[in-house]
Amino acid sequence: MKLTPDEQAMLDGGEGPARQKAMELLVRYGEALGAENFVDTDNVTGTMGSSATFVRDYYEAGEDRDLLFSRFDLDSDEAVEIPQAQAFSCHLQTRFEPAQAEAFGTPKDALDFHNANQEYSAGLGVKILNTCTPYVVGNVPEFGDHCAWMESSAVVYCNSVLGARTNTEGRESTSAAMLTGKIPNWGFHLDDYRFGSHHIKVETAVESVMDWGMIGYYTGKMVEENKPVLEGISVAPELIHHKHFGAAAASSGGVEMYHVVGHTPEAATFEQAFGGKLPAETLVYGIEEVRGAYDDLNAKASSDDIDYVMLGCPHYTLDQIADACRILDGKRVHENSNLWIFTSRAIRDEAFQKGYDKIINSAGAILMTDTCSAMAQAVPQGTKVAATDSAKQTHYLPAMLGVEAWFGSAEECINAALTSKWRSERP
Repeated sequence: MKLTPDEQAMLDGGEGPARQKAMELLVRYGEALGAENFVDTDNVTGTMGSSATFVRDYYEAGEDRDLLFSRFDLDSDEAVEIPQAQAFSCHLQTRFEPAQAEAFGTPKDALDFHNANQEYSAGLGVKILNTCTPYVVGNVPEFGDHCAWMESSAVVYCNSVLGARTNTEGRESTSAAMLTGKIPNWGFHLDDYRFGSHHIKVETAVESVMDWGMIGYYTGKMVEENKPVLEGISVAPELIHHKHFGAAAASSGGVEMYHVVGHTPEAATFEQAFGGKLPAETLVYGIEEVRGAYDDLNAKASSDDIDYVMLGCPHYTLDQIADACRILDGKRVHENSNLWIFTSRAIRDEAFQKGYDKIINSAGAILMTDTCSAMAQAVPQGTKVAATDSAKQTHYLPAMLGVEAWFGSAEECINAALTSKWRSERP
């Protein structure tokens, strides 16, 4: 790789052993990818810091956190002192909800270890946002910014809606980027790689969150890891529509970037979205495709007895919590069911200020932060059948936890929690 003088200095140890180890890792990474050089980044979003449960045994054996960071984040058996972050960095969601350890069945020693690791990461300068939607709570890169982000639903939003640039990074690359402010210049950092590949001709209304979840699931399934361009969307999608579409498309197919003609920053026209080239394939999304997506999402459910309803994947916005409260107000979750609503810490605090927590608690539901059922691999004890408004959770819960999962609108899901019965109309 071609290194600038400051990059070479870091690689040679001129800025200390930790940044040297980080640069060594990034050079190996970049060379494996075929990157010619690095780009500067001042926006890193990942799980940096040795917070994974599997490292607890090493810590209990007497290995300090700098050694754990060196080993698991920098791929170095040599322990080095970890300095302050060089790039703005924030932490994604985790596998724990500290305030709901009992509901999650989290042992006290595991929770103590997790909390101590959060303190360690914060001490390095990492913002402990603990959410899959950092763009909702203040981390909003500008158009064209080079970023280093993890989390599939956040990556696709960053590329597609904000017009910033990131590949789907991992724990090691984000930790190294945090210390160096560098990331290999390849993939979605390059202009030519960001053009669309597949044309999705939309011939039906796509307006609600549920609509966007279904078209996202269809799109990912059909284009896999390619870059779809949606044409024919008449109603401008809002933030919540984008986050549900992107999460669904990333889950069913690995989509990291999409365009919506007339509505996303790199797709003012059809021609701009494709870079003046012809699409590799044109797919029509009409009412039959809507029904097919709905059927695919609900293929792993049969019983209409609902034990558990999960809302908040990706993490709910304040408006979504408000909408849920309007339905829940004055009602009570059925004794045979549970309702968990997931959001970020910042949005939870706003919800408290609005009094939404009182409505949720009075209804017998729980407002949670930091994680989700798929990430934590946690559902209420005895759950056999779940319902959710998230295509991503519907995709993962049956495989990860062995439960049936229904997909529907938020209103249908909340009604299922209130009645312990699933009632939904096929489109």
